[in-house]
Amino acid sequence: MPRTARIGAAEAKGSKGGRRPAVPADRLEDVRAAYLGGRSVAGLAREHDVSRGAIRTAVADLLPGHTVGHEDSPALEVLMTFGMPGKVADFLRAAELEPAERAALDQGVTVRRGQGCILRVSAIPAVRRRLLDRRRPLDNAAAIPAQRKARRAHENRVNSLVADARR
Repeated sequence: MPRTARIGAAEAKGSKGGRRPAVPADRLEDVRAAYLGGRSVAGLAREHDVSRGAIRTAVADLLPGHTVGHEDSPALEVLMTFGMPGKVADFLRAAELEPAERAALDQGVTVRRGQGCILRVSAIPAVRRRLLDRRRPLDNAAAIPAQRKARRAHENRVNSLVADARR
């Protein structure tokens, strides 16, 4: 009998194939409940005499940063760190911002570079996009040349990052 036929016959009998999980099905709910109760992965591995990897596999959907989910659950948004020229940051601090945007700017870290500085900001992509959109007034004639230059340099950096991410 060919291999595919044997696999098909095994599936028809209800066999999934592959290696059996190290944490048996009868102990799986206990492990998951203990993990949700605050027990460490290492402690659970010692208690059940399995590897930490086996425990992580058993509680994979409960771990922080788990990316596979249901269609109903919202996708996790990852913080992005980006540099913003000091002149642009000063302009944005004077503007009216939403609380999330204001918090991102306030929590930014200033890094000195030559004669100027860069503000390292960590924010979710939606907040980052709103901050980038709020820089638009720096293109008008009322903005001082240093602000316009800083905005252009920042725009070029952001565009190159976006292009790299698409590749």
